[in-house]
Amino acid sequence: MKVKCLIVDDEDLALDIIEEYINRIDYLQLEGRCKSAVQALSILNSKQIDLLFLDIQMPGLTGIQLLRNLSNPPSVIFTTAYTEFALESYELEALDYLIKPIPFERFIKAVNRYFKLAKHNFQIPEKKENNSTEQAFIFVKSEKRMIKVFLHEILFIESQRNYVSIYLENNKEIITLNTISNIEEKLPDNNFLRVHRSFIIALKKIGSYASGNIEINKQLIPIGRNYKTMVMSVLERNAIR
Repeated sequence: MKVKCLIVDDEDLALDIIEEYINRIDYLQLEGRCKSAVQALSILNSKQIDLLFLDIQMPGLTGIQLLRNLSNPPSVIFTTAYTEFALESYELEALDYLIKPIPFERFIKAVNRYFKLAKHNFQIPEKKENNSTEQAFIFVKSEKRMIKVFLHEILFIESQRNYVSIYLENNKEIITLNTISNIEEKLPDNNFLRVHRSFIIALKKIGSYASGNIEINKQLIPIGRNYKTMVMSVLERNAIR
């Protein structure tokens, strides 16, 4: 039996991307796409929907307001360009919170979370990540060469205009002509966290943190205003007060 899906987003491009992702997966079936939460209500009241891909910031009625007004909501995966609603989404028991642009591999992870919780006996093969921190690596281009960077050596990553600096242990630094978003897609999200539009940190390298910054290797890294709620939510999971 296929999982019946509904997409709600006020942007055509976002609708097209999620629809294309759904069509790639045999176990999913698209039942409809809506450009407003109000339009989604009529479909949710007339059709059986198992999985809802829901944008947050929409005119009229937001995705969060829609979810709060559903007496028997389907499983929900938020798809948004904003980070500041992450904590509220978890309070609403959303399955996942995907930040646009959404890589297909990240989409698969979210869908597999649904399959697991719904106790389906199948999983979509994901791009394998090497869980051994001693072996996992990426290649980045620097000075016309592809340089191997072991993930366990990364302290943090900083965007500097058209370049990205990757700071490593032993005072090493690699500078690459790239974007921080491209590099973020290559990193396992259980080990790395975007804390600012210009910074990604290695979670295991955190020495201390406060409400406005994180200290790694005696360097203070700012927490961006739009990232603060999500970042603090992640950090507080392992905090003892």
